[in-house]
Amino acid sequence: QLQLVESGGGLVQSGESLRLSCRVSGLSLDTSTIGWFRQAPGKEREGISCLRCNGPTTNYLRSEKGRFAVSKNRAENTVYLQINNLRPEDTAVYFCAARRSICYCSDSDTHYSFWGQGTQVTVPS
Repeated sequence: QLQLVESGGGLVQSGESLRLSCRVSGLSLDTSTIGWFRQAPGKEREGISCLRCNGPTTNYLRSEKGRFAVSKNRAENTVYLQINNLRPEDTAVYFCAARRSICYCSDSDTHYSFWGQGTQVTVPS
């Protein structure tokens, strides 16, 4: 059964860091693309970063100057999103999503067929 499960969100203070996890089952990271997205209250879902078939990563929030980074643990079939120097505007539900058997990154959520339930990140102002 294909499943993506996010974890690691929570309430954090400005300036702190978080590492979100996306544990993937039912598909291989070697042959799938994993994207990270977030959706803030009242806003559309936006793409953050992407891992293409267990290889190169692409960051879409270029204005964020490296605050976001994607990594993986192949043995545990888990993809991570590191977020540094958190700000109140980072408050959102963070999702991971998969494109099975496609090795091509996209920042459009319509290109991903499988989604996790999301994990809430809250940074008080």
